[in-house]
Amino acid sequence: MYEDEQDEVMLFDFHVKDLEEEAPEESAPKPLADRVKIQRKNPWMSEGGIRRSTKKRRVYRPDSTQKSVQGSITIAEEVRVYEFAESANLNLVDVIKTLFNLGMMVTKNDFLDKDAIEILAAEFGLEVAVESAQVFVEESATEEGGEDLSERAPVVTIMGHVDHGKTSLLDKIRNQRVAGSEAGGITQHIGAYMVQKGGKEIAFIDTPGHEAFSQMRKRGAQVTDIAIIVIAADDGVKPQTIEAFKQAKEAGVQIIVAMNKIDKENANVDKLKAECAELGFNPRDWGGDHEFIPISAKTGEGIDNLLETILIQAEIMELKASPSATAKAVVLEGSVEKGRGAVATVIVQNGTFKVGDPVVADIAFGKVRTMTDDQGKSIKALGPSQVAVITGLSEVPMAGSVLVEVDSENTARSLAHKKATYLRQKALSKSTKVHLDELASMVANKELQNIPIVLKADTQGSLEAIKHSLLALNNEEVSLQVISAGVGSISENDLSLVANNPHALVLGFNIRPTGNVRIKAKELRVEIKTYSVIYALLDDMKALIGGLMSPVVEEEDTGQAEVRETFVIPKVGTIAGCMVVDGVINKGIKVRLIRDGVVVHVGKIVSLKRFKDDVSEVSKGYECGIMLDHYNDVKVGDVFESFKEIHKTRVL
Repeated sequence: MYEDEQDEVMLFDFHVKDLEEEAPEESAPKPLADRVKIQRKNPWMSEGGIRRSTKKRRVYRPDSTQKSVQGSITIAEEVRVYEFAESANLNLVDVIKTLFNLGMMVTKNDFLDKDAIEILAAEFGLEVAVESAQVFVEESATEEGGEDLSERAPVVTIMGHVDHGKTSLLDKIRNQRVAGSEAGGITQHIGAYMVQKGGKEIAFIDTPGHEAFSQMRKRGAQVTDIAIIVIAADDGVKPQTIEAFKQAKEAGVQIIVAMNKIDKENANVDKLKAECAELGFNPRDWGGDHEFIPISAKTGEGIDNLLETILIQAEIMELKASPSATAKAVVLEGSVEKGRGAVATVIVQNGTFKVGDPVVADIAFGKVRTMTDDQGKSIKALGPSQVAVITGLSEVPMAGSVLVEVDSENTARSLAHKKATYLRQKALSKSTKVHLDELASMVANKELQNIPIVLKADTQGSLEAIKHSLLALNNEEVSLQVISAGVGSISENDLSLVANNPHALVLGFNIRPTGNVRIKAKELRVEIKTYSVIYALLDDMKALIGGLMSPVVEEEDTGQAEVRETFVIPKVGTIAGCMVVDGVINKGIKVRLIRDGVVVHVGKIVSLKRFKDDVSEVSKGYECGIMLDHYNDVKVGDVFESFKEIHKTRVL
């Protein structure tokens, strides 16, 4: 196998001279590829004539992709097929052939996800450690200057089921009203706030409880030290509560359970504790490891006790960070604001950000222009565990990305462009593969329908949550195809993307189209639907997909008749003399022929008689003659069971 993309081919001059003498009529120099082909056929060419250079084509990939000495390899979470082959010392053809046999049509430039890497490792008997590495950002750079460790504020995430009182609890702590301003009283973005108690600070992160925001909740759990799981004492453990417990446990954070709404009459604290104990989270007063604090976000009861418990837990954990280290923060949320451009809500993990610092977060780069705390005050420096909204980035950073301070704006631009190139190549690789798969499935299943969707939202986190939820609705018959997704208002460019497709939709979340866009939409006959609550958006999309899918066919039994005698009439067929023992038997209806409890035939009644008269139906207790359509193998003792099919719209 020759891979000219990755190898340099060196040719001896005297061989080239011989070839030129053999073909004097060609004056133009031959391309390198042609010369290689000729030299391969030359019997005098020894293996030493081709020297492979060890210099590889430069590939932007995480530095963690390396071989270890023991035969086991460490590979980044997403690598290309040929990179895997190189790292594992395998033949590229063998790797592609193995993937092909596993049903994966790939080229050498396609990306492998974690599952594919593990499958390949099992096939080739390799020990593979899959690492999730920060691409293009030197991890060592974030560890510089980490000598002067000092105490930092604990980062607390409030998690739990929707409408169990998370935001109301944070309101009470901050003495501000936030829940009322959210549409439907539901938190739809991550909010980060600083709270003071006894001269010490606590950083709070409020995460949405609706099931669509699981990715945002997961992100909140990853940057936190202590997770407060809010459970309503009158409602108990719910699906999102279980998910919150799971995510907090996976993130390895301390868990405190806040038993809210204890002021209600039907509050049952013991039942709540028992439900949590069943999940493996035992209260401390029951001999377990977790604090269960009774509170009321409405009256304020137990709030001080909760804050004191957080501070005590933080002291035990001895949380420290270095203010002088290279600054590093996690982007909790990103959005576009009029007059301010791209803004990002960040929480600092290490170091100190200052106004004017060059920074990079994935594909976004720039200098910190302004920093605003949760009270709306401008600040000049942002230390460990502090939260702020920063401006000055080139575009909205992806929620969950790491914001890192670099030495210059040129470095930031270079790193961002490299990451953008990497993501573009990855997207192109995947889109080609998906497109071919969709084409094959459309040929196989003529009923498949694609609904193109342009999705716009006010923040990056909401956009990601909605897109993830929409794609989860896809099935074999109908699929929602998100052809474009972005943060900010709906533009005329968004409309032009779907102008030629009569079935396309433009969905907006927490945004409204302006006058020019409305006029353009009417001209192009593009439907724009905007929402402020995610429930409504998902419910509409479920109803849309349900209506386009083939209906659910339910069978309703209408009657039974037992065969008492059979009559064979030449040139007509077998007529079964029956007694209707249940319901009504109708002419033209579908029936099952049951023999000894087993269905032996399903067909239609073509003739139904009472004595010599044709009838349309026969009721229970009456005798009749039944003849089936093109079926004569009827025996005494058989049972006819008639049924009708009811078509119902699918509900997702």
